[in-house]
Amino acid sequence: MNRFRALKYLLVFTLPALVYVSFNSYGWLTFAPMLEVFVLIPLLELFMKPDTENLSKAEEEMVKEDKIYDWLVYLMVPMVFIFIYLFCNAILEPGLSTLDIVGRTTAMGLICGAIGINVGHELGHRNKRYEQFFAKCLLLSSMYMHFFIEHNRGHHKNVSTPEDPASARYGEWVFTFWVRSIVMSYISAWRLEFDRMKKIGLARFSLKNEMLQFQIIQLAFVGIIYSFFGLIAMLYFMCAALMGILLLETVNYIEHYGLQRKPVGEKRYERVMPHHSWNSNHPVGRLMLFELSRHSDHHYLANRKYQILRNHEEAPSMPTGYPGMMVLALFPPLWFTVMHRHMKNVKISA
Repeated sequence: MNRFRALKYLLVFTLPALVYVSFNSYGWLTFAPMLEVFVLIPLLELFMKPDTENLSKAEEEMVKEDKIYDWLVYLMVPMVFIFIYLFCNAILEPGLSTLDIVGRTTAMGLICGAIGINVGHELGHRNKRYEQFFAKCLLLSSMYMHFFIEHNRGHHKNVSTPEDPASARYGEWVFTFWVRSIVMSYISAWRLEFDRMKKIGLARFSLKNEMLQFQIIQLAFVGIIYSFFGLIAMLYFMCAALMGILLLETVNYIEHYGLQRKPVGEKRYERVMPHHSWNSNHPVGRLMLFELSRHSDHHYLANRKYQILRNHEEAPSMPTGYPGMMVLALFPPLWFTVMHRHMKNVKISA
């Protein structure tokens, strides 16, 4: 019975299936993946009740050790790179209209963000070396490898404080947040690696500096795409990677919007608790994102695998699932109207 429980995550594969359709279609059909993620799923979740049920302790132990959950995320690694190859071929097809190009590029962007970065995030919290290697490979698909450093050693330490560039402030527009989070997170990752180099007695730009390694790897990867597919394919891939980054940063925006940890001393804050992250128990978004939307438990205990993340009654819950909240965030006046009223209802101070 527990083995069949994992089958619900096969819903994730509807996205790559539609992306494949996009790569082999024309006109509005190339936007099928976008319609699934940002129209169909938000509409479904408006009418579906959140699932707040948690596994029992016994079920949790069984599910945690079941390797099928690991293989589901491992499978995403080769799949992402297969889709990059397919995309580079699809975008060079002669006679494509502007609509075809935009549709296929946004489809690739969803692979980069919803699968590449999202699964890279999950595996980046694992302790095994090969899982961390997989995480870096997946982050490469969006040219965002520094996320591995800043997220694990920066964001999780500083979340919901002014020191964290990836925590959105009360009243901050998502568009200004994108700029602040992207720029400052990149700078933060360099600082974290410089500090690590200093602690182990190496020069700042030692080849053991992972940030330096990541820049070299990313440049080499872009160079490979250019060598095999040419400048046009490389530029469209970069557009898709940028979309993946913006998807990530929009998720960052909604995950901690307006939430603050209380200071308990000079540059020290209370421990990260479930009420410092927005949670969503809406079932479709949970499955499509490997439970990322149970974000409160993830920050409370970052090493918990996706399949055993729990609901916390004290965690603030979003009005709907992640896909719908991401769309809402793109309309700041509407976002503020909904979220500020909701924050009062769940008794969260800004």
